[in-house]
Amino acid sequence: MGKLIVTEFVTLDGVAQAPGGPDEDRDSGFTHGGWQAPLVDEESGRVMFEQARSMDALLLGRRTYEIFARYWPTAPEDMPFTGLLNGVAKYVASRTLAGPLDWQGSTLLTGDLAESITTVKERHDKVHVIGSLDLVQSLLRLGLVDRLNLWLYPLLLGSGKRVFAEGTVPTALRLTESVTAPNGTLQLTYETTGAPTYGNLGAEA
Repeated sequence: MGKLIVTEFVTLDGVAQAPGGPDEDRDSGFTHGGWQAPLVDEESGRVMFEQARSMDALLLGRRTYEIFARYWPTAPEDMPFTGLLNGVAKYVASRTLAGPLDWQGSTLLTGDLAESITTVKERHDKVHVIGSLDLVQSLLRLGLVDRLNLWLYPLLLGSGKRVFAEGTVPTALRLTESVTAPNGTLQLTYETTGAPTYGNLGAEA
């Protein structure tokens, strides 16, 4: 069984919406698009690519797929991610899209989500999810996420879609890697370990 790895770019208040550009995503009146760009340097870009290059499949929700499909097929070829994302197998989880999909190598998942994702994990070694916040919530509820790669940026936006929104299933995590950038960005890698355990910090009677 392969691993399902979720990568999210997140502000300190948990917002992960539209990091790439001002007009990338205006959903629900979001006005902070492009917030990540001033904080990405050459070294962090290299680390992002090194983390991503092991993927042999990309799983996306509808909204993120549409954003990616508009940009990456015609992106500059000298960008490392261009060849990677255009060449890898892509799967889209959506109840509203209809096939066939335009981006080469894309497959629309149909039927039961848990069964579809399990089949994808059986077929591939490293299935990566980028963005796709609604889908990530479903994957967490179904217990299908094996690893979280969180890039935590020193920003507060106050509004926008959040990675761990209301309804997130309680989950215990184990930190396996952490990197601190000079600009204050943290890269945190967690593996899921099941349900949380509970205790009592109160003084004994």
